[in-house]
Amino acid sequence: MSEHDPRSLIRIARADGGAAVAAPLDLGQRVRGLRKDLGLTLEQAARQAGLARSTLSKIENGQMSPTYEALKKLATGLDISVPQLFTPPAPGQVTGRRVVTRVGEGARHATTTYEHELLAEGLTRKQMLPYRARVRARRMEEFDGWVRHDGEEFLYVLTGVIRLYTEFYEPVEMRRGDSAYYDGTMGHNVVSVSPEDATIL
Repeated sequence: MSEHDPRSLIRIARADGGAAVAAPLDLGQRVRGLRKDLGLTLEQAARQAGLARSTLSKIENGQMSPTYEALKKLATGLDISVPQLFTPPAPGQVTGRRVVTRVGEGARHATTTYEHELLAEGLTRKQMLPYRARVRARRMEEFDGWVRHDGEEFLYVLTGVIRLYTEFYEPVEMRRGDSAYYDGTMGHNVVSVSPEDATIL
């Protein structure tokens, strides 16, 4: 394999002068492992996820990068959350990986309430799922209930004014530069209260 091959091993210098070898992170292997742990065939898992068998096969073999919609279907089919698809490396393991997402180059996923731009899409098994979002919603009634997911969430207001609703707290108005950190399993929603759509990270 060439030194530019994404599947090649990364050698990392250690303090003692030696070199540690970090195994490449692979979403396909993670999905295959989860599927096999559940005792599902490729066909069964694809059916449960609502994906074509060929699509799931390509994901497992690293032949395609799944869209956010496909990731959501996959997570549902495997009975886990999307963040759980991206298992972090073992504690203490240094991978030295990096990805840069240029302005406007993130993967886009639009809904009636938000327009997400997924960032750092080239990395699998991330410990967080970074995205920039345009907040279209103006009222809580536009949501189909609370948003919930595993893990924790950090929100930073880039433009406009938003109102952050959380299940156990009073709504709070936030503007450019304000931020919040909260439990993702607690119900939460964000609406824009400025004339224009607000943007958040």
